[in-house]
Amino acid sequence: LPPTIWVTLVSLLLPAAAAAVYKQWIPNTNFETASNWDKGRVPCASDVVHFEKNKVVQVFVRSPHVLTDMYLPLNGEFVLASGAGFAAFDGSWDPGCDSGATVRFADADHHAWFDPTLWQAMFPGGELEPGRRIFSVDEERVPCHYDDVIFQPETSFRVNVDSSQQVIHLRSISLMGQELSSPEAWAGYLRGPSAPLQFHGNGTLQVTGAGCPDKSGCACGNAPDGHRICMALLGASGRQCPAPACQSPLQPLGHCCKVCGATINLDFTPDFDLQKYRDRLVQTLLSQHAGVRMAISKVHKAQTFLGVIPRSSTPLIQIVLIDDEAGVQTGTAAEQMAADIMEDIAQHGEALGISNGKMEVATGSTFSRQAGSHALSRITEGTVLGLLFSLLLLGGILFLYRKGKLRLTALRLPRLWDRAEDPVSPALASDKGFDNPMFDVEPPSADTGEDMLQEMAPKDHQVFYLNPLYDASETET
Repeated sequence: LPPTIWVTLVSLLLPAAAAAVYKQWIPNTNFETASNWDKGRVPCASDVVHFEKNKVVQVFVRSPHVLTDMYLPLNGEFVLASGAGFAAFDGSWDPGCDSGATVRFADADHHAWFDPTLWQAMFPGGELEPGRRIFSVDEERVPCHYDDVIFQPETSFRVNVDSSQQVIHLRSISLMGQELSSPEAWAGYLRGPSAPLQFHGNGTLQVTGAGCPDKSGCACGNAPDGHRICMALLGASGRQCPAPACQSPLQPLGHCCKVCGATINLDFTPDFDLQKYRDRLVQTLLSQHAGVRMAISKVHKAQTFLGVIPRSSTPLIQIVLIDDEAGVQTGTAAEQMAADIMEDIAQHGEALGISNGKMEVATGSTFSRQAGSHALSRITEGTVLGLLFSLLLLGGILFLYRKGKLRLTALRLPRLWDRAEDPVSPALASDKGFDNPMFDVEPPSADTGEDMLQEMAPKDHQVFYLNPLYDASETET
């Protein structure tokens, strides 16, 4: 079958500016990107270019190229900028291209949507500086449900959208210089020839055009794919998280590795405004603590009964603080800022819409420790568990005693169940004599020795009665 190549000429437009933070896709499948070729360089005139025939690919070509030969895929698309194209090599000398080789285009199918290393946060005017004081937990480094996504202008790409979610929601997508911010516009793009070449996998991207409707913030929504994010971050080769420099490190929600420093969980009221509170922390506290970095967002924490039985999740605001300290000082700067935040909450929490704050700290010199109502909850759980254990122990003792497998010599417990099973009076049950209707004689006096011996006889081993016709004295000789 002859190869099918879609050649599209496009005019490149700048993306529309918006007052939001975008998440931009980093890899591309451009012809001029050296890392896209197995030789680590762009093909030159004496080279033979080879695209795998069964690999679907879209390639953006920015400039004209002269090649000796080129093998094309069965299904692909070349997007040519103005003036770009290909020409056959005429055999003339080309400086720097004497060897001539087969240069193969790299496989782009492994670039995954849920790989946080393939995204970077951006303002409309340019990307965020690498050393900024605000960072995101790993799940939030990938586009969240209310985020704007950018695929750079003058680039082609291919991304695997395999997901544990059937639909991946986004606010908008900008690609090829065009911003698609409505469900209708995105549906129209998906019907075109380029979308199947750019997106593959079992997930479906859905543009909603809607931002977060809650001023207290919205959870990212990537928790169902948290395992994909961590697997991509750590790599399939078995790489592990780096060993923390503190004892009992902390595990923030949505983060793949444990950290040293501090975390604060905030319970909030309907008056809480996440953006205003973030600005407050940046302006009043973060600027005063050099070397401390902060992540703050709304998360959903799973609730359990007695730490075992799962219940519904509850929303809270999570603040993660880490610092650049080393050795025994690791986490101490973050700890100090966390203490300042807790003090600020104690003074102004009601006005800020914060009903409660719980802090947890792990530094290089101490085990992680908790403060606030979180410690009280641990005590409460321990008390309840102790009571349950005591009741189980007491029930076991009573069961064994009831079955006769346990004798309590020091303490005699009343056996109420015996009364329920045997309503007959104990006195009657123990009397092994019987009334004789032919005999009506007063019982012998207790003063005689013979009667004393008779009473002392072991009644448990014989049945006896008094015979009025018998006189013991007559038998004596």
